[in-house]
Amino acid sequence: MTATIAERPPVAAILALGLTQIIGYGSLYYSFSILAPSMAQDLNWSSEWIFGALSAALLIGGLAAPTMGKWIDRFGAGRVMTAGSAIAAAALAACALSSGKIAFVATLIAIETASNLVQYGAAFALLVQIRPTVAQRSITYLTLIAGFASTIFWPITTAIHANMSWQGVYLVFAALNLAVCLPIHVWLALSVAKSRKQAAGQRAKHVEPSLPPSIRTAAFALMVTGFALESFVNAALLVHMVPVLSGLGLGAMAVIVGTLFGPSQVLSRFTNMIFGGGLSQLTLALISAVLLPAALVILIITAPSVSGALAFAVVFGLGSGLSSIVQGTLPLALFGSEGYGKRQGQVLAIRLVISSTAPFVLAFMMENIGVLWSLTVAAIVGAIAVVAFIAIGRLAHLLDRSHHALGRTET
Repeated sequence: MTATIAERPPVAAILALGLTQIIGYGSLYYSFSILAPSMAQDLNWSSEWIFGALSAALLIGGLAAPTMGKWIDRFGAGRVMTAGSAIAAAALAACALSSGKIAFVATLIAIETASNLVQYGAAFALLVQIRPTVAQRSITYLTLIAGFASTIFWPITTAIHANMSWQGVYLVFAALNLAVCLPIHVWLALSVAKSRKQAAGQRAKHVEPSLPPSIRTAAFALMVTGFALESFVNAALLVHMVPVLSGLGLGAMAVIVGTLFGPSQVLSRFTNMIFGGGLSQLTLALISAVLLPAALVILIITAPSVSGALAFAVVFGLGSGLSSIVQGTLPLALFGSEGYGKRQGQVLAIRLVISSTAPFVLAFMMENIGVLWSLTVAAIVGAIAVVAFIAIGRLAHLLDRSHHALGRTET
């Protein structure tokens, strides 16, 4: 009976992490788009420069991700997330109190660097460290909760900003990270340490890699390529979704169509939670990769049809929502739980470097080759991601066939 209970997902930890993920993504990322116009006005910058500063901050934060992944493996994800909450609070406060463009950019870099310590990469690693054998289910549950971050924080940020400056909003969010997220991460860090102390002397549980050593390097490169290209398409369309839809002739309907994206993300995670248990993580990764270019093809073929645009938003949201799950579960399934934090850091670094360029690249293409051709290029990029995941399965299949053939020869 005890063994059965031990294999259940850590519900309390998932719920607590869900709250910190909502606050982490909401305060450190989603709030920026609401506050950006006021930031631009105060700094006497154009909105392009403000979002350029965000892209630079994301890029630099991404370059620091591999080191943070090593810290997670060495010190434990709970401790890293605890430090991350303190750093995030300090960075938000420093940004609010900054004077001048250089100080603003420096503190924005600190915010996006701190976000890597408290968002999905670290949270997924913490769930793996708490209970690795059920981490895949735990990650699915966590993403279902955290999927409401934009839905909650966009209106919250708007409401607070209606009554105070963007600096005041950032100070409120700094207090939120300090008063809510920090104690939760301390509790989780202490819980993991206590569990490990109690389990001392017992055989540690971990997830074995499903791939043989001979193809792990190639498979890892293919997986990172797939995730990076997916992130490029996702980041490009998320920033420019309304302008893209408007450029296709949808007018005021563009905003309404765009609102379907968030609920579709949550729907895909809920559907995966209920029906995805029988599918391998590689199959789920392939499905998520297929949905993104498929959505773009629907939009290209049907534009300027409103029904086609609605179908695009739903399919794109489904693919994006599923992608955020498999980015945590596929590395665990293919390469096991040992060194998970380091691998997540490497994946995150490449994803952030590629995705940070996406908004600028898509904007440049739309200006020079038009919306439809830009979407066609994005669909091709997404299709290459599909090929990368197919290639992983093909590698494993060919190796199995060669082993079977060798076995028959020896017999």
